[in-house]
Amino acid sequence: MTRLRLAAGDAEDLQILSARLQDAVLKLKDVSWQPRKRRFAAVVNRLKWEEGGKTRVRAGLHFDSVLKVQSHKVKLGAEEAVIDLLAVRFTPNEGGEDPGGVVELVLAGGGAIRLTVECIEAELTDLTQPWAARGRPDHEEAARGTPDHENVSPGDGDGA
Repeated sequence: MTRLRLAAGDAEDLQILSARLQDAVLKLKDVSWQPRKRRFAAVVNRLKWEEGGKTRVRAGLHFDSVLKVQSHKVKLGAEEAVIDLLAVRFTPNEGGEDPGGVVELVLAGGGAIRLTVECIEAELTDLTQPWAARGRPDHEEAARGTPDHENVSPGDGDGA
C-alpha cells in the first residue's frame, strides 16, 4: 500500500494538507516544539479521507521555519489529552509580500495552536499501515450539537 507524503510550500499547498488532516486526533504528548531547530512537530492519527474515511493511519506532521508557538484553549501539561484537529489555516503577514504569517491548527472545542512562521515549510508523512476506524465524524450531527467523535486512543494504534 502506498503511504502518503505531502509537502507544503505555500498557502495553496497548505489547503491540501489541511484536507488530509481533517478530523485527525492526537495526544499532547505527541506534540513537540523545538525552538533551536525552529521546528514544530506532531504525530497524529488521521482519517484516510482519500480512501473514504473508513481507516486511520499514524502520520508525522512537521513545520519548519517556526518563530513562535502559541496555544488557545489547550490544556497544557495534560499529556494524555486527546485533541481533534479540524483544519489548518494560514494568515499571511500584512502587505502580502512577505512569505511569513501565522499557521493555525484549528481544534475542536474552539482551541487552536498558532505557529508564527517565516515561510510555509510543512510536511505530512504516513508512518504506519492503515487500520479500521471505529467510527467517523458526522459534521452534520455536530452542527446540530450532537457529539461527532467516538472515544479515541491515538497512542496505542487501535484507536479511532
